[in-house]
Amino acid sequence: MDIEEPAEAARRIATSPAAVALLAADTEGQMVLRAAELQRRAAGLEALRTVVEDTTASERSLERALEGQHWIFGGRFVGEAAHRRLVPGDEVDIPLIRGDGALHVVELKRAASLTGPLVKKYRGSWVPTAQVHNAVGQAVNYLVGLDETRHRLREELGIETRRAGAMVLVGHPSVQPSVPEESINEALRTLNSHVHRVEVLTYKELVDNAERSPGNTPSE
Repeated sequence: MDIEEPAEAARRIATSPAAVALLAADTEGQMVLRAAELQRRAAGLEALRTVVEDTTASERSLERALEGQHWIFGGRFVGEAAHRRLVPGDEVDIPLIRGDGALHVVELKRAASLTGPLVKKYRGSWVPTAQVHNAVGQAVNYLVGLDETRHRLREELGIETRRAGAMVLVGHPSVQPSVPEESINEALRTLNSHVHRVEVLTYKELVDNAERSPGNTPSE
């Protein structure tokens, strides 16, 4: 049998649904699939970290690096929604679907290219700056719009938004080198504990959390 492109033919066979099904049904095949998935995740994290640490990266560049990688946000998410323009006038950056079927909105701001600080001193403590609060306010507005149109979204798109939540990704510790990273994270965690349905993280904390997750390490 003469095959002009044997490597390409092998790739097509190996990635065909039938071949994947055979691998999934076999114990050793499952190990192969798991290894391939871990390799894919490691490459995705490395690519994301590169963009996150880029002092010129735009929000769109960050969005491209995160697309199709819902696992980076944690095991509670099972995928991404197909639609981003859910409310008139608003387009969600990344619409995640939780395990309970509810929507979770991810609002992206700049990472290492962020202009201005993430935290400031107030009465001896580090507190989030106005731009962090503004990003949280934007996420809250998304949630209000989703609440107001939840019946239409459920009927037309099958998306449950009654229990929707939001995540804001903003900044990187490198934008404020004079402040300890833990102080920045602690200020954001304190904010999270007082804001209902919205969580704020730096991009570095997101990537670090994903790397520490047991399901994403080659040793598992």
